[in-house]
Amino acid sequence: MVFNVKKEYKEFYPTNVEPRIVQVPKLNFLAVRGQGDPNEAGGEYQESIRLLYPIAYTIKMSKNTDYRMEGYFDFVVPPLEALWWQEGVKGVDYERKMDFRFISLIRMPDFVSKENFDWAIAQASQKKTMDFSKVEWFTYDEGLCVQSLHIGPYEDEPATVQRMHEYMNGEGYQLDIRPERMHHEIYISDFRKTEPARLKTILRHPIKKK
Repeated sequence: MVFNVKKEYKEFYPTNVEPRIVQVPKLNFLAVRGQGDPNEAGGEYQESIRLLYPIAYTIKMSKNTDYRMEGYFDFVVPPLEALWWQEGVKGVDYERKMDFRFISLIRMPDFVSKENFDWAIAQASQKKTMDFSKVEWFTYDEGLCVQSLHIGPYEDEPATVQRMHEYMNGEGYQLDIRPERMHHEIYISDFRKTEPARLKTILRHPIKKK
């Protein structure tokens, strides 16, 4: 049976819109950093997606090569994610999209090591004759967060964020966004194939006890 992270770790991939508190463990990702409006055609954000998926699938399909990853199991490539921030802004200002800075992410199964990542970069670079030097091995210890499923356009996220913060405050927590703890989005829907009104995005904000 193919491992699907959304089914195995349902607490981190909710299917309803009710906010909840979660403790997120340290996880490993493929990552590409950049900045600018995510909607810009050919911009850095869209380029980051183009770079991430070939590496993710090279790791997944390593089973068909002579290279063996210790503890390998077949898996569904997890959904695209991103950490977002803007210099001098606590949270997100959706009116200033050109000021966005981001780290695009794809989560990796626990068996994937930095050594496996290095092999995948070399393999994909040779096979696709592309420069994957912007892709990095990224470990993120996210910790305590409030999260919720947002359904609809990205521009409507502030209403969901407000509900998350009201729930957080009611449970005795406060926001803890800082340089190493950022606004986090997990894209359950593919924005290239889904109508804006039907987009599903998990929003996650770091918190701490009041």
